[in-house]
Amino acid sequence: MSTVLHLPRSGFTRLPIVPGSLLDRSPQLDRGRLVRDLVPPPRFDAERFSTYRPDPTEPSQAAAVERLERYAARLGQRGGGRWFARRKAVDDGRGVYLDGGFGVGKTHLLASLWHEASGTKAFGTFVEYTNLVGALGFQPTVEALSGHQLVCIDEFELDDPGDTVLMATLLGRLATAGVSLAATSNTLPDALGAGRFAAEDFLREIQALSAKFEVLTVDGPDYRHRDTVDSPPPSSEDEVRAGVEREGGVLDHFIDVTRHLATVHPSRYRSMLDGVTAVGWTHVRPVTDQAVALRLVVLADRLYDADIPVFASGLPLGDLFSAEMLAGGYRKKYFRAISRLTALARHDLR
Repeated sequence: MSTVLHLPRSGFTRLPIVPGSLLDRSPQLDRGRLVRDLVPPPRFDAERFSTYRPDPTEPSQAAAVERLERYAARLGQRGGGRWFARRKAVDDGRGVYLDGGFGVGKTHLLASLWHEASGTKAFGTFVEYTNLVGALGFQPTVEALSGHQLVCIDEFELDDPGDTVLMATLLGRLATAGVSLAATSNTLPDALGAGRFAAEDFLREIQALSAKFEVLTVDGPDYRHRDTVDSPPPSSEDEVRAGVEREGGVLDHFIDVTRHLATVHPSRYRSMLDGVTAVGWTHVRPVTDQAVALRLVVLADRLYDADIPVFASGLPLGDLFSAEMLAGGYRKKYFRAISRLTALARHDLR
């Protein structure tokens, strides 16, 4: 809120708004909140199967909706039954895996399933679950989630062998406890139409659980970029400041942000953004350090979850990661971050 200075004769003068800074935000670890925050992002609060609009030229989308509605109904029939009833559901092989490219509505569908399901449930990205294990420890995470009816994992990632083994082990423990599982993929944009390969990778990496998952392919183009494919041009520094002041957001030099992220555990990025209405970055430049890039990916996910507009000057956000990084082992993460940051930077088109 702006500060008003009242003068005796000339009325009042409104002092300029001084934007806040992410650098002032270093939230402490709240273990209970980490579990409570495992819910769909606010942008999906009102989304249901009925609000998903299947592309008539992509029949796999309507087929996925129909299958998930049946799956949700079966979850409802399970209710909070006894252990042996839940165990039977495990033996019936009840996991679902949505395979497809960016922006085809997989998260919308996964969130709709979460909303439709009864009982205790959790929804988070692959990274959020690995961060949860990092913050709580493996066994406490198993204990925190094993009483759930449903655990949803958005953007299951296969690019880090250690994390993949960790998640496969976690899911195995949860499946044994009778927890229903649902996951989505993060197939590369240039792999559209070849989703079956991502699905095979997923099933191979979670070998012991592969028989427990049914793969549902969701084809189609990235809806976020159907009208504007290229990254929006960068703003001037004055435009960034004006946009942040208008939204009452935070403003920082891009390099300062990257350094600050190293001081905050990624599990706390969500709470670091509490109450933030917009972020402004000046002097955006190429990211060449892998650790810095991966932290930016997590920040991009949390910004996107909260639907926080991004104002940026310097390098176009679409060029944030080098061609070498986009061809490397973490390319899926970087493509997702670009897709989401450029969507948030199109605030004038929303």
